[in-house]
Amino acid sequence: MPRRRTSLKSNRVNKRKHDRNLKVKSRLKKAIKKLQELIAKKDAESKTFIYKVFSQLDKAAKKKIIHPATANRRKSRLMLKLRKSA
Repeated sequence: MPRRRTSLKSNRVNKRKHDRNLKVKSRLKKAIKKLQELIAKKDAESKTFIYKVFSQLDKAAKKKIIHPATANRRKSRLMLKLRKSA
């Protein structure tokens, strides 16, 4: 256990950030899975839903939850899947 006040505070802050990051990541994973299911079904809704997923990826990259290059790579691959299914 840390003894100094600053260490205790940094632990609290780190836990808050960790919880927030996990929430954002899990929401993002669920959205990506839903999009992949829509693409597999060749649903017309996938063309509008993909932009919501893109928005979530960009926000996660902006908050440094995922690396910006990872976000761009995922967006590129999702768009390729969408184009192939059409």
